[in-house]
Amino acid sequence: MDLSEDFKRRIEAIPVDPRDPHPFLALYLDRSVPLDEGAKAAVLVGMNTRFRQFALPFLRPIARIQILLIQCLKAILPRTAAPRLLHRLLYLGLKWFVHPQANWLILRHFHIGSELLAFVKANTGVDIPMNPLKPTALADLADNLFLHHDLNLYNFVINLNRALRDQDREVTKRDHVDYSMISDDFPIAPLPRRWLNMVDLESAIELFTPVYQFFLTDHDFWRASNSLQLDETIAIYCAQIRGDAHHLHLLNNKHPLVPLSTLKAGFRLMLHGLAAECLHFRLRQEKARQAG
Repeated sequence: MDLSEDFKRRIEAIPVDPRDPHPFLALYLDRSVPLDEGAKAAVLVGMNTRFRQFALPFLRPIARIQILLIQCLKAILPRTAAPRLLHRLLYLGLKWFVHPQANWLILRHFHIGSELLAFVKANTGVDIPMNPLKPTALADLADNLFLHHDLNLYNFVINLNRALRDQDREVTKRDHVDYSMISDDFPIAPLPRRWLNMVDLESAIELFTPVYQFFLTDHDFWRASNSLQLDETIAIYCAQIRGDAHHLHLLNNKHPLVPLSTLKAGFRLMLHGLAAECLHFRLRQEKARQAG
């Protein structure tokens, strides 16, 4: 069965009881936030797990204490790093312990990020190098994909704005917007469903953030954390191209020039994924509307 359909079926199977309405069923049926139904169902399936309910309240403070301790260690050993080992460990952790809904959303995120950058490039008419990341299986993540994802964002913003500055131009509204690079679905291979695959997305992010910090240099982790500030930047580009800022209120930080602490990087990463999903779905809606 298609995973998105499976996630939707599981949420829609929640019984309707007016005396005890289920919060996640209400959130799933609500359409005030533009979000792919399969992705929304996948997020809510993870929210509805017993692991998240009982383990996350303990994992989150422990993870944040670890971030503080590792920060102290990195002050002494700032240049120690093992990115290949890091990505190998992340791949194995996702493969053996993380819920299919989380793995599905993580693989989707790389496709969505690549398509959002391609959208901005195509509609600004600049000729800049691109490095699209489109993994179809968990094993693809072992090739430093998380690190490349952050580098892609920074390099795109730098190259785009250098090119626009050289041409004395800005990102402006397009009369005819090109949505050709925006996909409705992504090719993702079957994901592991062992009894050990019980860790939801939010818990996995909290667990893996200190690991990510430990195996990167202090500068690399700081840069990766601050890449989350670029949610606003990419969304503003899309709003300028489309002449519609409807989706900007869903963003988290509101100002890219004010970096937030790395302490809450795990929670912010969760919001980053949802912001990208919302923006991509909004573009999908506009693409369908343009096609009539």
